[in-house]
Amino acid sequence: MAITYNDLVQVDLGRLGSAVSDWKKAVTNLKQLEADARDGLKKKSDRARWEGVNAGVTREFVNKTAKEFADLHTEANSVFRVLDDAHRELEALQKSVRTLTNEAKGKGYTVQDNHDGTVSVGVQPTSDPDAKDGKDDTKQDRQHYADSITKKVARADDINASTKLALRRAHGNDPYNAGHAKYGSLNDAQVERALELAKRREDMTDRELAELNRLLRHNGREKDGEFATEFFEGLGGPRQTLEFYAAMSIDGTGEDASKTRLAGVQDLQRYMGHALANATDPYTPQSLKGDRQHLPAWCGAEFRKLGTQEIEWERGMWSKPYGYQVLGGLLRYGNYDPAFLTPIAEHVTQLHQDDPHRFMANKPAGGDDRYGFNPSGKLGTGNDPLNSVLEALGHSPEAAEQFFTQKPTAYHEDGTIKSGEKTDFKSYLDLFTKKDFEWTIDTNSQNVLADEEATERALGFGPNALGHALEAAATGHPYDSSTVDPSVKHSEAQAKLVHDIVEKFATNPDLLTHNMNGDLEEEKTGPLHALRDSLGNISADYIGDFQRSMYLERSDSKTFPVNGSAAELEYGNAQKFLGLVGQDPDAYSAITSAQQAYTANVVQEFLKAEGRDLTAEDGARVGDLAAPGAAIAGIMSNSRADAIYDYHTAENKEFNEAAADNAKWVNRIVGVGTGAIPAPFSVVGEPVNWLAEDVTESVLKSIEKDTTDAAEQSAGKEYSKGREAAADSASKAVNGYFAHHEGIDAKTKEAIERAVRTQAGVSHSDGAQWNSSGDAT
Repeated sequence: MAITYNDLVQVDLGRLGSAVSDWKKAVTNLKQLEADARDGLKKKSDRARWEGVNAGVTREFVNKTAKEFADLHTEANSVFRVLDDAHRELEALQKSVRTLTNEAKGKGYTVQDNHDGTVSVGVQPTSDPDAKDGKDDTKQDRQHYADSITKKVARADDINASTKLALRRAHGNDPYNAGHAKYGSLNDAQVERALELAKRREDMTDRELAELNRLLRHNGREKDGEFATEFFEGLGGPRQTLEFYAAMSIDGTGEDASKTRLAGVQDLQRYMGHALANATDPYTPQSLKGDRQHLPAWCGAEFRKLGTQEIEWERGMWSKPYGYQVLGGLLRYGNYDPAFLTPIAEHVTQLHQDDPHRFMANKPAGGDDRYGFNPSGKLGTGNDPLNSVLEALGHSPEAAEQFFTQKPTAYHEDGTIKSGEKTDFKSYLDLFTKKDFEWTIDTNSQNVLADEEATERALGFGPNALGHALEAAATGHPYDSSTVDPSVKHSEAQAKLVHDIVEKFATNPDLLTHNMNGDLEEEKTGPLHALRDSLGNISADYIGDFQRSMYLERSDSKTFPVNGSAAELEYGNAQKFLGLVGQDPDAYSAITSAQQAYTANVVQEFLKAEGRDLTAEDGARVGDLAAPGAAIAGIMSNSRADAIYDYHTAENKEFNEAAADNAKWVNRIVGVGTGAIPAPFSVVGEPVNWLAEDVTESVLKSIEKDTTDAAEQSAGKEYSKGREAAADSASKAVNGYFAHHEGIDAKTKEAIERAVRTQAGVSHSDGAQWNSSGDAT
């Protein structure tokens, strides 16, 4: 029976602590008895000149007795080590869960045990007459608490299950024979069990696979890397790791595999990937043993060597995948160290450049499309390792930055470095944006080419993964991260990369155009249109740099701050880039959210600095602060209209629905600007303060209002509502400040609000006109 929330919170761990102390004493006493038996009884027996029956019976009895004392000491020590680790970890988990519970209750939440290992976090009923019309803005924050507590309860359950198994094995269920298993820690027992299960490979039952996944999930990402390292070492090394994962992924994704089996190998892919990232990280903290746990550096070179070799896990196999096809499935999960991942990513990319179909030529044809080494099914079946390593870079910011910003290293086919040789391209950004760069269709479906829509979708897998890699490289955090870390600042190399990205696509717009069933017959769909959502996220992360470029603000401006090094964007390129990217609903939403949050930050920082010294004459100055953001809003309005009415690639509904994720960017920009998010991390959920809450509401309203119907489009009124929305959002940034700060007279408030609203309207028209006139497209 699984441990529940109430079990963990209410259990008296002091009794377990007493048991640990008792076993520690037993270990000490048995050690002395072992020494006495070995150095006293046994030595005397060995020296004695036994004759007759005594020579065979008594001496043997003494030897067995001495050995049994040694076995008893071994068993007692194993029990002590396992219980000591379990007690220490359970104490930490209990303390953490109690702290989270108190935090949640302090916010007016309730924590309810679901009695299945999970919890639900609700809201206490309120009698406050000023409550917001029954509106609940706490859903994401409550879910954060529920997920965090549930995760810790699950970890406690894993410790409980592993401890019971370890104690059972140490004892052996034999009252007359001790020392069946020797464990130096609970981790030793968990690794032993994981490897025992892994050796069964495809013969694992679904329940056993679930047990292996539980062990990998809860131990594979431990900071010291001990479990992960010992697990991969126990598998036998890189080749054996590939053989094991290949066998399991094929077993779970075959046409005959059950839904339960497929879900099991999907979990295995995720947890093994994270564990491999942990095991190959040379900077893990010291373990309890006092050393650093990670696989030796040569493992990376060995994986590269195996990358172009066929992997066989059953003798006589007909279809044998290449090592990189198998490894790619694991690399899609985990934040990998650059020393391990970057050389692999470079090698795979160069192999693809040399022959784009090298790996695809041996893919199995005609199977179910879920068949492959990427059981998750996200962005392909895993036959093309290029998609896999780009997705890996998307989760590994440091490696991604190195990959895109440092000079490429040339590799031989076997993964060794070509000493003294250079690649025939200057950077991987240049390589991937070549118009003749060939992307593959990573699917096993037989009839994919006959389905134009399916073909286009499959051709977008690689560019989508490229977008994720660029996003991680430019921003410094995994592309799908849900946390905010204000300490992460844009490096000089990252800012230069963003400058190059903007310039590259602004001068080559045909790479990003998406003309689907539109009237623009002379324009083709660009090969990289699928990465526009990631480019939108990059734009949002660098919103200060884009705002600077709108009206040629100086690169050292203190009024319009940037997060770290400046990208030094050229204003024409910035306008064109935003115009192209903003045609994607997700990119539009990210940029709009970030723009409004940044504008609100800048405006309110000025108002805060001036305080009660504000006068009506300050209206023009505040209006200037709102102008760049409003210009970006104008570009977004025009881009949205282009996508809907010219390119026919989206509908108003899609743009409005994409706004649901805007809280991530509002919280990120407001948090970085105000320092409201405590370092080092804050989960994106509840707005970080009243400013973020105001902006979140404003973004939703402005995106919904920035809608043009066909009649308005034909009448030339396509931006009137967007202009109004921009003026409203700028006005709210000012009024929101006034609502929370007293001491400013009504006439001053009115004059400043009017000036901001007016300038926002003018600048929105500027942005829309720039984009519409062709300057931005």
